[in-house]
Amino acid sequence: MQGLAIVIAAAVTLTPPAEEVSQPGTVYEDQVSVGYVYVPIVVRSPKGYVRDLQREDFRLLVDGRPAAFDSFETGATAPVSLVVLQDLSGSMENGGKLEASREAVRYLLDQARPGDEFALAWFAGTVFEIDVPLTSDQAALREALDSWEAYGTTALQDAIAWLPHITADRPGVKRAALLITDGVDNASTIDPELARQLVGEAELPVYVLGLGSGPVSTGDDGEGDGEEVQRFADVLDSLASQTGGRYHALSGPDELGEACEEMLQDLRHQYVLGFTTGGAGLARDHRLQVLVAGRGKRALAFRSGYYGLDPEAD
Repeated sequence: MQGLAIVIAAAVTLTPPAEEVSQPGTVYEDQVSVGYVYVPIVVRSPKGYVRDLQREDFRLLVDGRPAAFDSFETGATAPVSLVVLQDLSGSMENGGKLEASREAVRYLLDQARPGDEFALAWFAGTVFEIDVPLTSDQAALREALDSWEAYGTTALQDAIAWLPHITADRPGVKRAALLITDGVDNASTIDPELARQLVGEAELPVYVLGLGSGPVSTGDDGEGDGEEVQRFADVLDSLASQTGGRYHALSGPDELGEACEEMLQDLRHQYVLGFTTGGAGLARDHRLQVLVAGRGKRALAFRSGYYGLDPEAD
């Protein structure tokens, strides 16, 4: 049985008109060189979020070399812009998965704070459509939720690859996209590695919640359907870890609200570093590393890299 997975990616804003759709066989291989790079960071200790860090507590490394950052933001009260990208393939009708998706989005809407914005979009087969652009109008959002109907195949990786093409600048840096899907991808034209690369270049930290998708593999001992589900979990875990998010394997719908709340708390408690590119050389892939001062065990989540020029020289 395929499982429900909820995938959250940060820093997404939708801009195409509602009637715009993808075309069959579209392959997304272009790269976008960024001129300013945001690095959202979540810092946790065994006691919870670390909330009292200052600018001087952070060190940023680009390709192993120290790099200066010219902006630093934090604060749990900053509004969040959240774009929901819903899988409406036919299998979402099975086992109450589509209604579970609606309940997840309703929960997030219920937790909205002043200034928060949401957008709703969906994909099925080769079609992509925006129902509601970013807005704080909850009535419009809830009405669109009720209109969802499932049909067609699942092109998960193609949907992920769409994200860089449907983003635009938005005030503030606490932005996110929520992709809701089920089961193993059965219709994509690109592979997971390219999808992860594209979403990473678009500055999209990804959070993954899997209902029925299972834990990541610890060895190659799966068989049949179980092995297929295991591979699905591994792909989602890679998407999360490489883009600065985390993967949650959920055993049932009762855990959904708690998991959604944890993701919102991650977004609200981010530290965000920013730096300008424009140094010498050609645009290429760069590796990012963040270090934080202080004693005790701390876990950091941040994006692993970006595509563009070197950091601007001091």
